[in-house]
Amino acid sequence: MTQMEQAGRGRITEEMKYVAAVEGVDPEELRRRIAAGHAIIPRNIRHHFNPIGVGRGLSTKVNANIGTSGHHQQLHDEVEKLRVAVDSGAEMIMDLSTGDELDLVRREILRRCPVILGTVPIYQAVADRGSVYDMTADDLFGVIEKHARDGVDFVTVHCGVTREAVRRLDSDGRIAGIVSRGGSMLASWMARSGEENPLFTQYDRLLDIAREYDMTLSLGDGIRPGATGDATDAAQIQELLTLGELTGRARARSVQVMIEGPGHVPIHQIEANVQIEKRVCGGAPFYVLVPLTSDIGAGYDHITGAIGGAVAAAAGADVLCYLTPAEHLRLPTITDVRDGVIATKIAAHSGDLAKGVWGAKERDDQMSLYRKRLDWEGQYRLALDPEKAREIRRMSEDYDKAICTMCGTLCSMALENTRSRLGELLTAPEEEATHRHVRVGSAAYRRTGNA
Repeated sequence: MTQMEQAGRGRITEEMKYVAAVEGVDPEELRRRIAAGHAIIPRNIRHHFNPIGVGRGLSTKVNANIGTSGHHQQLHDEVEKLRVAVDSGAEMIMDLSTGDELDLVRREILRRCPVILGTVPIYQAVADRGSVYDMTADDLFGVIEKHARDGVDFVTVHCGVTREAVRRLDSDGRIAGIVSRGGSMLASWMARSGEENPLFTQYDRLLDIAREYDMTLSLGDGIRPGATGDATDAAQIQELLTLGELTGRARARSVQVMIEGPGHVPIHQIEANVQIEKRVCGGAPFYVLVPLTSDIGAGYDHITGAIGGAVAAAAGADVLCYLTPAEHLRLPTITDVRDGVIATKIAAHSGDLAKGVWGAKERDDQMSLYRKRLDWEGQYRLALDPEKAREIRRMSEDYDKAICTMCGTLCSMALENTRSRLGELLTAPEEEATHRHVRVGSAAYRRTGNA
């Protein structure tokens, strides 16, 4: 049985117990959320790793995209990107490979992946045929089943790219049109064949595969806006309405589902986009492509995306798909992957603070205490990127002192610590105050760097 089916029958699985312990939530409450489809545990029965929860009341997760392309087919690079992404804190990985030997690449990445792994099967279905126009519905479902059998935890399937959604898009006069690779493939296939999207017409076939392997369906946003000027238009909403209906059908079969969300959205529309998804899709976990709040951040889109991601997470988004500095420009390097994950982790944590997720405020408060104490090692331990923090500190002339080169002897923290201790002296007995004055005063003096 799937996690959702067991939750619906009142059973708290070992996976639920583990996730509840990690997330600091009550196991029974987590079970209820999974039964309702408000939370999921994406883990294929053939992929073994410590389970990770996604959804309502849980910490915001970060996804990192990796994968080969026809112009760069170095498997060892993608394996290293996997390692760096996970080490940097990504809880989800997507293999978006489009080059050659896709089965080999996916299986090697899956074998090494200790977190949730997702794919977009239509990429391989088209690659195997050589052309999107030669792909058949059986080709596509055959690849989906192969990915499920291999152990893929979730698949992005663009079931909402219907003929009606494409018609609305064309009539809207979009700036960027369809920017989703899978969405554009399906739209092109439908235009040539004159048929409806098989992922929509044969949805029950898709549910059968997902249910057998407890593989989560990530209902993709193939009509998502790829320009801020296209955000929240009729085509995007049309697709979302379809995904809401399909979410209900999946839940009726106890298949876990999450919904993918827009990529380019002006900052003042982000909260509304999250609220609409939660309403239309019955509180299903929302997985957004950060989103980007502006179209002009080329070279810095990990920052542009982190701004939108923080707003989305605070509004209730459950997964942020990272962007790297290379977005829209080229395949990311290993360094790009690291920078993208860290920027998105900052956004996710910022959202968790706003949502009151367990442990988020406590971590920030402890970091603040370490800063007040000028405890550098403590700060490194709690930082999202300890290596970077330590590296920057080592560049300082005062690396081994209890000050930094920003303020030196004018350090507000050192002065505040001294002020606090002097305040304590005024309330202490006279003999004790005299004794403590020597100790506290000399310690404060050393901290300012004058000792």
